[in-house]
Amino acid sequence: MTSSIVVIDPQRTGTGHWPVPEERRTVTVLFADIVGSTGLVDRLDPEDVRALQRAYFDTVAGVLHRWQGVVEKYVGDAVMALFGARHSDGFDAYRAVRAGLEIQAALDRRPMVGDIRLRVRVGVATGEVVVDLGGAVSGGHGVASGAVITTAARLQEYAEPGSVALCAATARATAGLITQRQLAAVPVAGRVPPMPVWHAVGLVRPGTDRHDGPLIGRRRELATIRDQVSEAIRERSPRWLSVVGPTGSGRSRLLHELTRGLTTVDGVPVRWCVATCQPYPDQVLAPAADLLRGLAGVRHGDGPSVVHDRLVGTLTSLFPPERVAAAVPALQRFLTTPDSSSAALAGAAICRDVLLRLAAHQPLIVAVDDVDRAAPAMSRFLHALFSAATARGLPLALITLHQPQWADTRPSPARRMTIGPLATVQSGRLLRHLLSRAGQPVTLADRLLPLVGGRPGHAAAYVASLVDGADPAALPLPEALRRVVGAELDHLDGERRAVLMAAGTLGGVISGASVDRALGWTPGRSAPALRGLVAAGLLLPHRTGGYAFAAPALRQVAAERLPRALRAVFGRRVADVVGLDTVQSGDRADADLAGGRSGAGRAAAGSSAVRRAEVVPLDTARVGNTSLDTVRAGNNRLGAVFTVPRSGAPRRRPSRLTVGTAPAVPIGGMNRSAGSRRLRAVASAGDVPPTHGSATPDRAGGRRAPDADRVSASIRAVPAAPESAEHTLAGVGAAPGAVRTLPGPPVARWSDGLAASA
Repeated sequence: MTSSIVVIDPQRTGTGHWPVPEERRTVTVLFADIVGSTGLVDRLDPEDVRALQRAYFDTVAGVLHRWQGVVEKYVGDAVMALFGARHSDGFDAYRAVRAGLEIQAALDRRPMVGDIRLRVRVGVATGEVVVDLGGAVSGGHGVASGAVITTAARLQEYAEPGSVALCAATARATAGLITQRQLAAVPVAGRVPPMPVWHAVGLVRPGTDRHDGPLIGRRRELATIRDQVSEAIRERSPRWLSVVGPTGSGRSRLLHELTRGLTTVDGVPVRWCVATCQPYPDQVLAPAADLLRGLAGVRHGDGPSVVHDRLVGTLTSLFPPERVAAAVPALQRFLTTPDSSSAALAGAAICRDVLLRLAAHQPLIVAVDDVDRAAPAMSRFLHALFSAATARGLPLALITLHQPQWADTRPSPARRMTIGPLATVQSGRLLRHLLSRAGQPVTLADRLLPLVGGRPGHAAAYVASLVDGADPAALPLPEALRRVVGAELDHLDGERRAVLMAAGTLGGVISGASVDRALGWTPGRSAPALRGLVAAGLLLPHRTGGYAFAAPALRQVAAERLPRALRAVFGRRVADVVGLDTVQSGDRADADLAGGRSGAGRAAAGSSAVRRAEVVPLDTARVGNTSLDTVRAGNNRLGAVFTVPRSGAPRRRPSRLTVGTAPAVPIGGMNRSAGSRRLRAVASAGDVPPTHGSATPDRAGGRRAPDADRVSASIRAVPAAPESAEHTLAGVGAAPGAVRTLPGPPVARWSDGLAASA
């Protein structure tokens, strides 16, 4: 198998837009269609049919827009919408199912024309597609391509009128959030076995997560929070602690341990009020209502009389009798509908006063988990609570937990504490405990260790996938991890997202130079984005001076988002250009990045005085007097030209580049020249992407190829010709002076007009 480099004009990729027009993404597809539309249309006047269609499509489109769905097409009376086509928050399937349930409810309540009420079927399926990012807007026909679209259409056909049918992947993605009922599997043409189907019934009441088993690690974080909270209570100086960590880092478990272990400060009992923000709550102040429920001991489903009595019992010791009589009805209404209405805002003000009065009687800790899911109204509630407690000098501590990318709606006085990954020893202990409890072989911990990246949630997801029947020999990325990691990727702007996805295609330690070359950017352009990714906790500085992915799952998802052809181009471009450059260049900085300042890297760096290769525009590169486009048109070959000054010759700007790869051969059959040995040394430092052979993890969580698979190409520099001489294509691995051309992929054309948010 042969390949060649696609040389890109850096001026064409000089904008801040992500230059890839398509991505492979996991999306959720919703299909809705009217039941019995043919008979209905036959008996109606055409004008009534038009009015009915307009009312129907307006209703459906309004619901889909509210749940951030993109209407891809209208087919007769059917509507197809995509969730997660341009941006994913990890809850694409949940939003799609919520939209399907709301569509059914809206059409059941509303006569469309006269007294005509429509019944619809809805099918929701989740799977991988190729998405045209530029067309992923409402009305963008043909945005996505993949089998999941057909699956959603088939599910809709098998759904009962007025119901929402789910595929297995959608049912798994919404488990614990949507009440489901499994039906008998249905036959689908061309598929064996029959397709399992679930029906969405309604929403699941929010509950508390189970946190059993011993806590492994996090002792330092627990001690820090305890000290901060104790000091705030002891000095009657309110303190706001912001616990920050990505999904799966163990934020919720940390809060659970705090509520269990921190019960007194200097012998004085402490009161906890804890709430968790659910994804897309129906009412914006629902977390504040949950704080009041926990304080008063009110449960969901309690009758009005029970709620009244428990509120009275809670408020009696805090307010005078006349204030209790006025506050209880307002709080009852607030617990029923904690929305943004004036009545709910008045109830929220009373709830805030209750918390402040309680803190005046007893030290109080208010904790809100997943506050990044909360509406701005909840942020205003917390800020008002903290400001009032500070003004009164109350023994109150406020703890909020959220993801790194969340930004508060107003300047926050919070003290930020970041939750880092577990140490390797701690991750191994956690894996062995989880595997033992799940009845899985504990020996699998060694294989899982390099995959979890120190995140407890990732460890739990891999073990759960084994329990569900995942192949221990393959260990595929669990669906739950793919969702949350994809959401982390989509939170990035266009520049950082491009850098992360390009970095995902590179093996071993990531350097700024390799990312710039992969993207065709000017040297140094990726440096600010790399620093931003480190600040966001997605990349970690490597001890050799480069970067490593904070989580192996992030590397995998970032790379797999790219279409296969572009993924290969990125890998080949960096492997060939950086490999040639590092082995024969005297540029000490590049040798440091590729060789990790090892002895082999220094030897490679000092072995030659050859200048770095240059990338030149395809439309200006010429072979002799013939342009590359003409060469490709004539014989389907692609190349560029690179000149190397003779030893002792003046250093001058090379005008051409020659890059090529030869078929991969075992190391034993390769040319073991000094250049080949130096290339092996560089490859061992991790800058050359590994082949598909087995690999071992490095300390930063990346993948390092074994010696037998590190080199798949032999690269030979061509002696320089005089300035006036015609340049030629040098054969890779051929005798000195031999010339041949190499087949290559089509010339890559980059899109300049995509928004950075794509």
